[in-house]
Amino acid sequence: MFNIKDLPPIERGPNDSLPRMTDKQRREAVRLIQSLCSYNDNRNCLYLDRGEEVTCPQSISYSVCCKYFRHVLLKHKEGKGLKAALFQKSALKRCVRCGKAFSSTSNNAKYCAVCGYEMQKKQKAEYARKKRAESRKVEAGKA
Repeated sequence: MFNIKDLPPIERGPNDSLPRMTDKQRREAVRLIQSLCSYNDNRNCLYLDRGEEVTCPQSISYSVCCKYFRHVLLKHKEGKGLKAALFQKSALKRCVRCGKAFSSTSNNAKYCAVCGYEMQKKQKAEYARKKRAESRKVEAGKA
């Protein structure tokens, strides 16, 4: 398991408050915790367990209060969109197609990863159709 004590503290806002999540963001966080957290055991936190079961505080809180969630789960590929929505307000981008928040190192990115893949397939198909139509015109002109 990962040692939480080695992780840096969670960044706080200007008024010394923890970052807050909306309802939708919290549901996404709970989904991430249930699927990826190695300390999660049937909605209980193994790290905080000292002989009796303790409910995972991150799964019931609207604040980002768990260092493991902040520094490990949000850096996972499934948590990057949530991380962008919570911490990178200036670098936050919205997908043109679905409106989901995502972070990108490129300044001309328009789509999140899922929509980007779908749009790439769609544009590639349109390009192929256009090229086929042009080649048919050329062949028809020769005949």
